[in-house]
Amino acid sequence: MPHTVLYVEDHNLVASTVRVTLEAEGWRVVLCPDGVVALRRLASAARYDLLLTDNHLPDVNGLELVRYARGLPHRARLPVVMFAARDCSRIAYRAGVDAFLKRPEDTSMLVSTIAQFLSRGA
Repeated sequence: MPHTVLYVEDHNLVASTVRVTLEAEGWRVVLCPDGVVALRRLASAARYDLLLTDNHLPDVNGLELVRYARGLPHRARLPVVMFAARDCSRIAYRAGVDAFLKRPEDTSMLVSTIAQFLSRGA
């Protein structure tokens, strides 16, 4: 069974590009267009192997999403990678992310970073 990445991104072009990239690695991508949809998916019993999120999202931002996930017993150990255009890495790590990548500078590290976390849980 392929690994499943829950990906939260509201910019269609970025979301589409990243989704294609991750699917080319053989990973299943469940795309959420905003934080509210992501909250519902995180609260569900669905299996996700990693949460990939932007920070700047409508309604619920990525930091709030990470804090929420960390508070759920069944998601507390879920690897979280924040992939954001603005550098909020210090706050993101305090919120509970496992890795922070700045877009577009760190784009080349996205696949290897995700692969590293997915291989730990394989």
